[in-house]
Amino acid sequence: MEHYFATVAKGLEAIAAEELQRLGAIDPQPGFCGVSFMGDRELLYRVNLWARLPFRILVQIAEFACRDADDLYAGVQALDWEPHLTPDLTLAVAATGKTGRLNHTHFTALQVKNAIVDQQRDRWGERSSVDTQAPDVQVNVHLYRDRATVSLNSSGDSLHRRGYRPAVGKAPLKESLAAALIYLSAWQTNQAFCDPLCGSGTLPLEAALIGLNRAPGLFRDRFGFESWPDFDAVLWERLRQQAKTAQRDALDAPIVGCDRDRAVIIQARTNAKNCHIPGQIALHHQALAQVDAPADSGILLCNPPYGARLGRDEDLGAFYKLLGDVLKQRFKGWTAFVLSGNKSLAKSIGLKSSQRIPVLNGNLPCQLMRYDLY
Repeated sequence: MEHYFATVAKGLEAIAAEELQRLGAIDPQPGFCGVSFMGDRELLYRVNLWARLPFRILVQIAEFACRDADDLYAGVQALDWEPHLTPDLTLAVAATGKTGRLNHTHFTALQVKNAIVDQQRDRWGERSSVDTQAPDVQVNVHLYRDRATVSLNSSGDSLHRRGYRPAVGKAPLKESLAAALIYLSAWQTNQAFCDPLCGSGTLPLEAALIGLNRAPGLFRDRFGFESWPDFDAVLWERLRQQAKTAQRDALDAPIVGCDRDRAVIIQARTNAKNCHIPGQIALHHQALAQVDAPADSGILLCNPPYGARLGRDEDLGAFYKLLGDVLKQRFKGWTAFVLSGNKSLAKSIGLKSSQRIPVLNGNLPCQLMRYDLY
């Protein structure tokens, strides 16, 4: 059994732990900006392929006392790097956290790199080259309370970059946050889903991928573990084929996205095509005032502009009032969830929320507000 750590956005640790448990993780424990758990290599590959909420899955290989640069160098040198990194493989080091005497992440990363390549030189007379863009092996070191945790990044690029979304609007949600909002809404795949302000389509696309049981990792070109010395290509291909076989052919209920910006709807349709689901969801060029409910009941989920990055020049108060009117008049029988980072604007909706869930959109504190529409 290996010790793993899934990094996630702050505030999403608990639902990420639930997702990891569904995927077979052993003893998932939410922590700060992540979830620790245990499992075998098959679980590591499966979580990278299927998990929708984490950014990266780290494989923890050591933890030791570390007050200063000498401790860090000695601790990293004491590890046997041969099973993880041979001189023909490229290397990158990422550092997070700090101690009283180690508070510069670039210096920390440099110490770790030096300790590794010095060991390689002593053993082989040659060393790994550094490649910060697409390394074969990325080492992560995290410093906290005079201890260092050394891990390998099994994911490579952040898992939120699914690979289907080259076309984005002005202030797109991360795919991982979109999936988290869908989980928080408790949407079921047999319910209709509507985003009347869909932008480049991230929310309806993520809902469709959940509804069709599509593994988000199938869209990616590469994972970090694929270039590791112990990569099991047969196991990985088996898991990929199982994921492809598990896909569903059709949705149980309509999924709809609308936006008043024709160009952004074209982007959304491009993204749907990249997901291989262009015929599965409806993406309409339509102003908010024209949006109608696509079914008698369902989940409406949207991320309207809240003035932090968009809409400074618009009368957003009137826009939020219109949103409230559309919800009241056209979505009776539905449950609506609105993500907002502006409390005064949220009041303009003119409806009483039955629940407010704190959510961070990047570094911006927001609330996901629930409205039961009778």
